[in-house]
Amino acid sequence: MRLNRREFFYWTAIPIVARRCAAVLAAPRRLARKDSYFGMHFDLHPQADDTDLGGDLAEEMIEKFLIAVEPDYVQYDCKGHAGYLGYASKVGTPSPGIVRDSLEMWRRVTARRGVALYIHFSGLRDSLAIKQHPEWGCVRSDGSIDPDATSTFGPYVDDLMIPELKEAASKYDLDGAWIDGECWAVKPDYSNAAERAFRAATGIQELPKGPSDPGWHEFLDFNRRQFRNYVKHYVEALHRARPGFQIASNWLYSTYVPERPDIPVDFVSGDYLGNASISTARLEARYLSSIGTPWDLMAWGFQRAGGSKVTYTHKPAVQLQQEAAVVLAQGGGFQAYYQPTRAGRLDDRLIGVMSKLARFCRDRQPICHKSATVPQIGLLFSTTSLYRTSNRMFGGWGQFTAPARGLVDALVDNGFSVDVLPEWKLEEVIGDYPLMVVPDWAEVGLKVKDIVVRHVRKGGNAVVAGAENAALFINELNVRLLGKPEEGEWFVKGEEVFANVRGLWQKVMPAGAQILEERYPTYDALKDAECAATVTSVGAGRMAAFYGPVGAAYALSHGSALRQFIRRVIDKVFTPLVRLDGPSTVEVVVRKKDGRLLVHLLNCTGMQVATEYVAGDFVAPVGPVRVEIRLAKKPSRATLEPGARALQGDYRDGIWTVTIDRLQIHEILAVES
Repeated sequence: MRLNRREFFYWTAIPIVARRCAAVLAAPRRLARKDSYFGMHFDLHPQADDTDLGGDLAEEMIEKFLIAVEPDYVQYDCKGHAGYLGYASKVGTPSPGIVRDSLEMWRRVTARRGVALYIHFSGLRDSLAIKQHPEWGCVRSDGSIDPDATSTFGPYVDDLMIPELKEAASKYDLDGAWIDGECWAVKPDYSNAAERAFRAATGIQELPKGPSDPGWHEFLDFNRRQFRNYVKHYVEALHRARPGFQIASNWLYSTYVPERPDIPVDFVSGDYLGNASISTARLEARYLSSIGTPWDLMAWGFQRAGGSKVTYTHKPAVQLQQEAAVVLAQGGGFQAYYQPTRAGRLDDRLIGVMSKLARFCRDRQPICHKSATVPQIGLLFSTTSLYRTSNRMFGGWGQFTAPARGLVDALVDNGFSVDVLPEWKLEEVIGDYPLMVVPDWAEVGLKVKDIVVRHVRKGGNAVVAGAENAALFINELNVRLLGKPEEGEWFVKGEEVFANVRGLWQKVMPAGAQILEERYPTYDALKDAECAATVTSVGAGRMAAFYGPVGAAYALSHGSALRQFIRRVIDKVFTPLVRLDGPSTVEVVVRKKDGRLLVHLLNCTGMQVATEYVAGDFVAPVGPVRVEIRLAKKPSRATLEPGARALQGDYRDGIWTVTIDRLQIHEILAVES
């Protein structure tokens, strides 16, 4: 029987549409990013010389991975920094090496299993776009075109980036995009369009080329504003075109861009890497936990080794679990980054590691995810100092964040629970913290000073560090400055040895303040002592000070003597809710959720810190660990999580004490009043 066109459509097309609609209706609901907890990230950065993209990819492999790992979402590659797309596009340039449509296969299987699919997409950094359209490139101060960074003043975002994202989102029914190559890739722009706009905005006629030129900071601020406009523009355009499409600009509103989150991105995310990645995660997770938006951090599943040739080595599961714990304890989401083969295959060994990591995270999800802090020590993260002294637009800041990173590590290594507070939020939350710490930032500014001083006068406690802050807080510290700060090598005492605290120190003479610690020009504590730390009363509160770069010095060395030196000063102005009797490698985080006090204990023993030892498959357990908690009454119930293992402690004089016999990687002491 022959069918006419209408009959053919009825008997063939309608059932196909019906089957597709039925499949959509039958698929499990995909989680929004704000409710997601664990994900996996795969990027390949398609290249011009690829020959087999997707060649080894199969739905069976994707299915096997999803069953074993059970992520809430997957982020798969779409466009890398080279600028080539990983799919057949009508608006952009696909890599010539596409064999199979990887995104189509990933979308089909993830949709079937209710897993959200995001794309990794390089935004501002697009080398191919500049090669094809040199006028789209950011112009350097010498007039040359940057080969990698596009201009935020040019047509790239409207003529290519937004069309590519719209096309991919529609073609693959994507849940969102993780936009890479953004705040860390943007450069000050000297294009004609930028020059005209800068003159109109500031009245400054000649564009400054460097820090010594008039208008330099105005020029950096001008370029920062333009970057915000660029991100807001494409986020709003995509939200209008595709409501529900969720977007993050990599590292936006983290420590890289330490500003109030005003652009309507849907979540905040960043990938931390390099040596001492746990130290990086400590700072970043604590900062993100304080900003009030959905967030996650991404650990790399492999690590760069040192030597004359750069190589990469995959991390065993236990190493990734140790890194994940630092993030999970702060209440955020977690993801891990792997690269499949160029042909798209994930080896069963790697899937096995991902599965172990996933189980570790999922075991802790009910008690960790979206927990809230119990304020103890708040540590200032200074936007003003970074923007005024680094001569960069945004992070990574390198050595300029060493004061904060070092003091976070020092406080954590001393068993204190510490939060990292954004400068923009300081006035809102400082009153919640029994102790406020201002690291040895170069220039925190008068506004921060006034907020901290008011807090102390009302009965709060504060510690300030650094020669610059000694001068800034001079009226409150009750000391006299003797001359100008001087660079030098100085030693402070530990319990066994000396610590070298080289850097900028301010010589002071107490004028009513109590000297707490001294420094010495060599490792001889019997002569030539100078004041290193003091404490004094300010109104109803107390303020202690280090007169040198203790944060930056600790970031450089992590010496035990410096850790002990810092601890002795902190003990003079702060009594913690939780005290720990255990090794310095145990990290304490105090949080709360569902009416329970949560004391996270993280075993960071043997964490990776050197390029010669990049992958560890064993974390030595520690114990016994004795924990003391100040409580108004004896707990009604206490358990060790995960697993709800009952704990019996001793309650005397307002302190509940319990001993954990063995700490493997991450245990949570959950206390009910």
